[in-house]
Parts: sequence; structure tokens; C-alpha cells
Amino acid sequence: MDRLKQLESFVSIATRGSLTAAAKAEGVAPAIMGRRLDALEERLGVKLLVRTTRRLTLTHEGSAFLEDCQRLLVDMANAEASVSAGGVKASGHLRMTAPAGFGRRHVAPLVPRFQELHPEVTISLNLSDRVVDLAGESFDCAVRVGDMPDSSLVSLRLADNRRRCVATPAFVKRHGAPQHPSELSRFACLTLSSDASQTRGWAFRLPDAAGKLEVIHFKPHGPLDCSDGQVLHDWCLAGYGIAWRSTWEVEAEIDAGLLVPLLDAYAAPANGIYALFPHARHLPLRVRLWLDFLKQQYGRPEFWGGIR
Repeated sequence: MDRLKQLESFVSIATRGSLTAAAKAEGVAPAIMGRRLDALEERLGVKLLVRTTRRLTLTHEGSAFLEDCQRLLVDMANAEASVSAGGVKASGHLRMTAPAGFGRRHVAPLVPRFQELHPEVTISLNLSDRVVDLAGESFDCAVRVGDMPDSSLVSLRLADNRRRCVATPAFVKRHGAPQHPSELSRFACLTLSSDASQTRGWAFRLPDAAGKLEVIHFKPHGPLDCSDGQVLHDWCLAGYGIAWRSTWEVEAEIDAGLLVPLLDAYAAPANGIYALFPHARHLPLRVRLWLDFLKQQYGRPEFWGGIR
């Protein structure tokens, strides 16, 4: 029990960003949360959080451990629910949200299939590229793509996602292919004109002076840009330039030979596709089953149209 309480406290502290906030949520003194964190770090023999007078920051080990702990706590809640629920069927209304482009392609098709499996559940799917306030707007869960910012929400990693440079075979035949990210300036690149996730440019992993790999950002340019990712995808398929797109957008076209990957040797590390929800305890059965269903579907390589 002590070990479980330590893990729960660590997750609460890390996601809420302070001992005080975590202690308030649990109704205990901050000193108690601090002692649990100290005991966990001592037992593991590793520093999980760097504490200053102003803020708490996850260490590299702490960040990796946080994801494992969140997954473990969700799995435990699911295991308990499967026993305690017995023959109870999922019912009620499930409200969820997802980014527009990803949601149209990889969430919406799954919703009717899930509802057929659980006919007593009704479902509302909101597709929007704005960051929805789950608790404030009464959503049960969200699907989001990319690295997760510090948040009080619980996250469950569903799948990996990478970004790849792609172009049509005809474009490569006419213009050649860049052999290094620095050569992108010589090519017509299709870029987002306003997108917060790409303000730093396209990310690649390159060796530094000491030979250590680090992520470097390039800001390519071209005669065409657009604020809508689907338009860039369509322009790329029409042969107008090189695009930097997520694997969930282009994997099927690469497998079909409609697009060819470029600069894969320099691809940045994968980020994730996540399910987010307000808390791990006492999740309704319909939410737990939906999360399990998503993870199962996204875990199949053939779901994405190729080997990831």
C-alpha cells in the first residue's frame, strides 16, 4: 500500500506542478506529500524531480517514470473495474474531443464500431484544433498528438507518431532529393503559415561538434504556404513541393507509392499520440473501455496503413 501511495503521490505532484497543489487535492499536508516523494526517490535510488523555491521540474528519469506510473495506475483501475463491475454493461453518454484532421481520419471511423460493441453508450465527438478545457467543458477524454505540456490531466500514450519529409516520385524525379536538412533551402517546401507547433521549424536529429545527436530546427521556405494541414497534404500529393507531415497523415500514401520519404536518416525522435482525461480514479466504465479500445486499435501496425 505504501508503494502504491508513493506512486500516486508522485503522479499527482508531477502533473499538478507543486507539492501544495497535490496535497490540497488529496486533503493532506504538503509535508506528507514531500515525505512520500523522498521515500520513493530513496527506494528507487534516482532523482525524479528537481525542487526549487519556485517550481518543480521533472528529471529525464522522472519524465519516463511518470509515463510508466500513469499507465500502471490506469491499468490497475481497469483491472479493479473489470472485477467490481462484473456483468455490468457500459452505459451513459461519452463526450470526447480530438484534433480536426487526426480526428476525421483516425478517431471518427472508430466511434461507430465502439458504439456497436456497447449499444447502451451514446457518444458525442468534438473535432477542433483548439485546446479544449476537458473539465471546464465537461468532456470525458481527449485524443491529442504531440508532446504533452505540463498539466493536471492524466495522459495515456496510445501510439508513437513521427514527422517525415515527403514528396511525390514525380517531384523528386524533376528536382532531385535533399541529402541533408540544410539543403531544404534549395527546394520548394510546403509550410504552415500559422501553427504554434511548428514556430521553430522542421525538426531533425543531427550530430553536434562532439558527435552527440541533438534536435535541430530548420525553417524552410517555398512559394506556397497555408494555415491548413490538409491543404498542404493535398498540395504535396499534387507534386507542388516537399512537406513535413505526421506519419498518421502519410503512411498509407508512402505504402501505396504516392509519396516517397526524404531525409529519414535525420528524422527527429518520435512524439506521441495520447488520450487525456481529468483523473484516473473512478473513471466511468464507458471511458475505460473506450481507452482500451483506442489503445488496442492503435497498437495494430496495419491500422496506420504501414509498419511504424
